[in-house]
Amino acid sequence: MTISALAWTTTGPARGLDEDEDLALAALRRTGAVVDVVDWDDPDVDWSAYDRVAVRSTWDYDDRLAEFVAWLHRVDAVTELVNPLPAVLWSTDKQYLRELDAAGVPTTPTRFVPPGERPEFPAGRFVVKPAVGAGSRGAASYGPGQHTAAAAHVRDLHAAGQVVLVQPFVASVPVDGEWPLVFLGGEYSHAASKRVALPEAALVEGLFAPEENTPYTASAEQVEVATAAMALVHERFGVLPYARVDLVRADDGSSLVLELELVEPSLFLPQADAAAADRLAAALVG
Repeated sequence: MTISALAWTTTGPARGLDEDEDLALAALRRTGAVVDVVDWDDPDVDWSAYDRVAVRSTWDYDDRLAEFVAWLHRVDAVTELVNPLPAVLWSTDKQYLRELDAAGVPTTPTRFVPPGERPEFPAGRFVVKPAVGAGSRGAASYGPGQHTAAAAHVRDLHAAGQVVLVQPFVASVPVDGEWPLVFLGGEYSHAASKRVALPEAALVEGLFAPEENTPYTASAEQVEVATAAMALVHERFGVLPYARVDLVRADDGSSLVLELELVEPSLFLPQADAAAADRLAAALVG
C-alpha cells in the first residue's frame, strides 16, 4: 500500500534539533505524500486521519515511558505505526542485548543489575546506564576510584524502577568514537562516525549528550556485524522502514554492537549520500 498522509512525530523540546527532519520532509513531499510534523503528546491530533504515523524525534519518551507506551497503543489501534508496535516496545529496553548475545551477535559485555541486586563493577573504567534511556541521559562513566559514586548512581536508577546496565568502558571510544549503521527498508543504507561526550561521574543535561558527527564508510566487517543484528530483528518483526545499529571497536579490533535503535533513531541523513533521504521516503510511503 502506498500512503498519502503521514504524521512525522516529534516532541516540543526537540523542535528544531532533528537534523534529519528537513531532508526527510523534502524527500517525502517529493513522493506526493502530505506530511505533518506533530507532537506525539498533542491531545488535539486525530491520529486516524493519517495512513501512517512515524515515530521520529520523540526524544523525551524515556522520561514519560508509561504515557508514551499508552500513546503507542492508541495510535496502533487506529492506524499504522512505524516502526511497528512490537518492535518499538522491544527496543525501548536495552535488555534486548541478551537476545543478540544469545543469537551469537557480538555485543558489548554487559552486566544487568535489577532493582534489589548489588552491582559488581569491572576493573578499570566502566559505564553505568539505565535499560530504558535515550540520548545518553541517565548514563555516566566512572574510573576505578569512583565505585562509591557509581553505586549511588545505581541506587538512584533502581529507585526509579530501572534495570541497570554496567559495561566496561570500551577503550577505542575516546579515540574512534562510535559508528551508527543505518538500515532503510531492511537494507543497509549508510553509516556515520559519532563521538559522544559522555560525562564522567555526572549525568547528561538536556535531551541528549553533545555529539560530533561526520560521514563514514563502513567496512565489510562492520556491515556484516550490523546485518547479523538486523537478521534477528527481521526474524522477530519483519522488515522495518528504518533501524540503526551502533557499533564500537573491541580491543582486538573486531566490532561490537553497543545499541540497536528501533524507536526514534537519528538516521544521520546529513552525513549520508544525497539519495539516502529518498530511500527513507520510499520506505516510509511504500
